[in-house]
Amino acid sequence: MLVMPGRFVDTAEADKILTAFFAADFEGGRHQRRVDKIPCK
Repeated sequence: MLVMPGRFVDTAEADKILTAFFAADFEGGRHQRRVDKIPCK
């Protein structure tokens, strides 16, 4: 989940942040159990 404040992040900056977010590898770790509970179809 990624949340960005609309008052402080303009569209161009949000695009850069989102691109970096999608390009990053998921590290797993302590959150992996929760992710595994998400049903995927």
